[in-house]
Amino acid sequence: MYSNAIKLIIMTVQVLILSGCAGRIALLPGEVPPMHTVSEFRDDENVSRTHDPWEGFNRSMYKFNYEADRFVLLPVVAGYEKTVPHVARTGVSNFFANLREVRTFYNCILQAKGKKSLVTLGRFVANSTIGIGGLFDPATAFGWRRENENFDHTLEAWGVDTGPYLVLPVLGPNTARSAAGLAVDGGVRWAIMNAIDPFSGTGARTEIEAGGTGLETVDLRYRESFRYYDSDYPFEYYMVRYLFSQERELKILR
Repeated sequence: MYSNAIKLIIMTVQVLILSGCAGRIALLPGEVPPMHTVSEFRDDENVSRTHDPWEGFNRSMYKFNYEADRFVLLPVVAGYEKTVPHVARTGVSNFFANLREVRTFYNCILQAKGKKSLVTLGRFVANSTIGIGGLFDPATAFGWRRENENFDHTLEAWGVDTGPYLVLPVLGPNTARSAAGLAVDGGVRWAIMNAIDPFSGTGARTEIEAGGTGLETVDLRYRESFRYYDSDYPFEYYMVRYLFSQERELKILR
């Protein structure tokens, strides 16, 4: 999914480029012609420096994600917000965030981040017990900050290059490396769930797992403020690609 930071940056950048990066539109009396065309914006060195050899596929996938968002995910999210109380939605978000602590924990170990791995383990234990299975987040109240590590970060720590820009179905902007990281993290999660097999005695293991995956997907989209084509700009694909790469660079510098 798209980061909330993208939405915030878009709002700022729109103000800065409104007069300079517009498409070929009719001018009202007294208006100043745009400084650049859409094609010039697209080919600008700063915007186009993201390696995007699969642009045709990525643009098609971007459109697919827009359609999936418009006709499936957002209507479901709207129903979720209308029917599920806010306190319950918060509990669901806390629950899935607590599960993701496992991913952060083993990736901290793989990156030799001992302190972060201990904090993450403490968070998971506290929220799983005092927090009633992760529905509440007492660990944050204890001052234990939530980390966010994944196998993409681990590959980066090991010196693996990001690779080309890649738009994934539903998941949105990624790189070849982050897509590989998602696959590894997903495989580890599947292996852990199969080893534990918490639903084996229910007689409805497949249905419960499918329902859990669906609920997690809805929760992720519910917490994400980005909306496709909110900017109403014809070059939104290039803007999002640029902002995605900039956001990743800012995270590296932090």
